[in-house]
Amino acid sequence: MLEKTIERTALNETELAQYCRAKGLYAEQIERWRESAIAGAGTERPLSRTERREAQQDRNKIRRLEKDLRRKEKALAETAALLVLQKVVE
Repeated sequence: MLEKTIERTALNETELAQYCRAKGLYAEQIERWRESAIAGAGTERPLSRTERREAQQDRNKIRRLEKDLRRKEKALAETAALLVLQKVVE
C-alpha cells in the first residue's frame, strides 16, 4: 500500500529538482528515503504476549541493574573520598 502511495506522488525530474532546491535536499536523498520506506513497510507487527512479557522483564532487569550501578558508584565515590581524607591526615 505504501509503495502505491509513493508511486502516486512521484514527481517528474523537473518537479523533483524544484522540490529539492526549495527544501535543501538532493534527489538521491529522496530516492533513499523512498527505498527505505518501501522496504520497511509492513515489517512491523504487533508483539505477541510472550514478546511483551519478555520486553517487560528486560525493562525491569535494566532498571534493577541501573539502580545497582548507581549504588555501587556512590559507594566507590565515598570510598575514594575516605582514602583522600586518610592521606590528608597522614
